[in-house]
Amino acid sequence: MTDSGEGLEAPPGNKDSEARSRRTALTGALIATGLKDRHAFRLVYDMTSAKLFSICLRICEDRQAAEDVLQEVYLIIWRRAPSFEALRSSPITWMATIARNRAIDWRRANVRLPAEEDRCAPAAVEIELVDGAPAADTAMILDEDAQKLHFCLMALDERPRRAIRAAFLEGLTYSELAQRDGVPLATMKSTVRRGLLQLRKCLNNDA
Repeated sequence: MTDSGEGLEAPPGNKDSEARSRRTALTGALIATGLKDRHAFRLVYDMTSAKLFSICLRICEDRQAAEDVLQEVYLIIWRRAPSFEALRSSPITWMATIARNRAIDWRRANVRLPAEEDRCAPAAVEIELVDGAPAADTAMILDEDAQKLHFCLMALDERPRRAIRAAFLEGLTYSELAQRDGVPLATMKSTVRRGLLQLRKCLNNDA
């Protein structure tokens, strides 16, 4: 009897091939969803709901809220699928950005902020943190380049690394980060901005 190979890890090359196949399948399903193909939309949901739910739950910190937010996320995906551009980002990155932003909206609407300054800041903070680029938490959790991102994050000093993780994974504002670390707001903003610049250079092989 020949050995079936059960219990053995697949060679790295096979894993890379499987990841590419999944990405290709998801890209095709998302493009078809943009053409209002409901079967394709169901496939998109089946392939991504667990990952998107984990983002919602991490930020909302409430299972029922995360489930409600997830439903809204897929409604947004259904409406925005025609605008997805496969050459600009991976499908999971595109969808995870939607999930993250919607979950942060929920958090800010339902979690009482500690200072007047926080109530004035959310929109500006979101713009400054995202800065027009794909959301960093997306790559941290889901992107195919997660290993490289982890390496680049670990190259940062501890304070900016902790701040960036908290901002993008937990949805904390600059003011919340500054209060948590006991530093002035301006110092925290500078810390995060410098960390993001260093991270971007590392990911782009410019460092």
